[in-house]
Parts: sequence; C-alpha cells; structure tokens
Amino acid sequence: MKLFILILLLSISNIISGQKIDGDVIYRRSSLYTLMISEPTRQYSTEIQKTFIEAPIPDKFNNHLLQERKIPNAVNLKIKKEEKVRIQQENISNYLKENEVAKKLVAKWFNRTPQGTFDVNLLAERGTYNASDMDVKLALSSKRGMALLADAGEELIKNTFVIVNDFDYISKEEVANKTKAGLSLLKDVAELADVDIDTETADELLTTFGKGYVIRTFSYLYQLDWNDSVAAVFYEQYWMDKDSFEPERKKAFDNSDIFKLKFVGYEIAWADLQSTSYTKKSEEELIRTATVRAMDAVIAKLQRKYEVFRTKTPLYSVDPLAAKIGLKEGLEKGDRFEVLEQVMDKDGRTRYKRKGIVKVDKNHIWDNRFMANEDPQNMQSQLDFTVFKGSGKFYKGMLIRQIN
Repeated sequence: MKLFILILLLSISNIISGQKIDGDVIYRRSSLYTLMISEPTRQYSTEIQKTFIEAPIPDKFNNHLLQERKIPNAVNLKIKKEEKVRIQQENISNYLKENEVAKKLVAKWFNRTPQGTFDVNLLAERGTYNASDMDVKLALSSKRGMALLADAGEELIKNTFVIVNDFDYISKEEVANKTKAGLSLLKDVAELADVDIDTETADELLTTFGKGYVIRTFSYLYQLDWNDSVAAVFYEQYWMDKDSFEPERKKAFDNSDIFKLKFVGYEIAWADLQSTSYTKKSEEELIRTATVRAMDAVIAKLQRKYEVFRTKTPLYSVDPLAAKIGLKEGLEKGDRFEVLEQVMDKDGRTRYKRKGIVKVDKNHIWDNRFMANEDPQNMQSQLDFTVFKGSGKFYKGMLIRQIN
C-alpha cells in the first residue's frame, strides 16, 4: 500500500511540474503545414517529392498537415530571382485562397465533422487546458472563460504557419565539368548556392563544387490571421457542438470568407552534400538527405529573419545549461537566447517573463542535422544537446527563444 501511494504521489508530481514521465517537457508549440511546388519535368522531382511527403514535421512544431501537399508550378522559364519570387508568391497566394486553406486549418483546430460540429479537444490537448473549462457555450458567458478562449487563440491558433517549398536540384560535378571549359556557368553555380563567387578563386571553388549534390529551396512563409474579431464571429455565429446542431451555422461557416493567411516573407536555403563523404550511398539516398537538410535549413533561416516565426524551446537541463537544438536549427556561435518563465495571470492568460539571457557555447553545438551521424568526416560529439553559457535562477522546462 505504501508503495502504491508513493507511485501515485510521484505521478502527481510529474503532472504538476509539467513534465512527462519520459522526461520530455510539455510546452506549447507553433503549428505547421508544409506544401511544395510540383514540377514533374525537373530532374529528380520524383525523389525530391517522395522525400518531402515522407519527411516528418520538425518536432518543435505541432503537425497541422492537411491532405493536399502539392501546388502546381507557375515558373518554367529561367528568370531573375526577384521576378521568380513575385510570380511564384502570387501563384501560391492564389492557390491558398481558392482552396480555402485558412478555413481548413481552422476546421482542423476544432475537429470539424462532416455535419459541421466542432469541439475543443485538440486545443485542450496541445495547450494543456482543461477541456471542460473551455466549453464554448459556458466560456462565452464568463470573463474567465472568454480569457481561456482568447489565450488558446493567442498561444495556439494564431501561431499556425504554412510553408511552401520550391525545390531545385543540381549535380555539382556536371556543372563543374562544363565550367572547366570556360567558367561561363560559374555564375549559375554561385546563384544556386546563394553565395558570391570571385572568378579569381575558380580553381578552389571547382574542387569544392566538383562532387556531390545541391538542393536549393525557395520557401514562402504564411501565417493564419486569427484575431479577436475573427474569433468573435467564429464563436458567436459558426460554433456548434454535437448537442447543438443548427443547419444555418453550418452553412454560415461553409460560406464564410473571414479566414485568411497573411504572407510573412520568403527565404532561400540550400544543402550541399559531398558524395565523397557518403561513398556507400546511392544517388537517390544522397538527394534525399540533401532535400531534408534544405528543408531544415530554410526553416532555420526563416526563424532567424522573422521574429513572429521564432519558436520556443525548453531547457533540457541546467547542469549543464542545455537544450535539444543544434545545427539543424541553424545555431551559430554567439547566438543569444532569452530565458522565459511561463506564468498565468488571474484570468488564466499566459504570460512570459524574461529571466535572463544565455549564449550558445561555440565548443558544444550539437550536430543534429539529418543523417549527420552517418558522415565519416563528421566528428560527432557524444552529447545530444547544445550547451549554453549564462547565469540565473533557471530550471529545467523554462523556455528559451532566440533574440538575434
């Protein structure tokens, strides 16, 4: 009996502290839906598409995928980067609007059924709310209930993002061989890799670019536009649960045009994979690895560039001060993070208090890139986390967020 009570107390302690028994910290993640531009005529398009569809959503995001994952290409001619971005972004925006993607994302948040009814189970699960406290009919009649719904909207629904990837492939060896005859394509290699190349250093660069594969992606970032006015219309005019079906409300949601996605911006990233480092890998496997790394790289660049897209990460330990992020997330020496403590105000709204600033330890950055442990040239650390430098009253489970 004493043993049973001890186990029960330990279980309660784990729940109260916000920790899972396996040690993973429970925290509120942003949600992500990813698509890609489909262009079957591009080389290795089948392998790239298969890799994209099968790749998991990064674990720092909630998986908010919808069924459709491909958007038809709108750019077939070789044109300047700025023009390509303009045309493709217009193409993507039109697709998202015509296919009512924003409305479908909202419907997924509330588990909308074919009959048009909703529930808050997913919100409660992802936000660690008590589902009964969020009963919409009751919540709308109390200040605390309204605060909980607003908090869920601010913490979860508003942080729903869409990324559309436009992939391209190049064999560096093929381009380098042509370039050796006359450097005429060197500029194309530089543009693909998103770097500046001085032709005086051509020999060195040809050695660098001579083997392996580059996957480049232009990635376009959108955010679900969820605000107080949209929320008010949704709850007051469209909401109904399984016990309060009204055909008029179903029709109103079906015909609604208030849900929108706003364009945040775009980034270009690429993954360079040297075939000499993976001699036992097939060409398809190399392309797969480069594709996944390109996806991870562009998410890291988008987060560095756009503050609204920056995610929070829990501290994995305080001795050493560490978190489970690394090169996959684009960490570099000198990167600074604020340490946040999550608190609740008297109405149940979430607030974040800054408790200090920490900096990446340049000597202990975790290489968590896809397939990094299979690269014989990669001197893998025994650590599976990145170490930070800083001091303060920190504890495991506090959240860190990049500030530069």
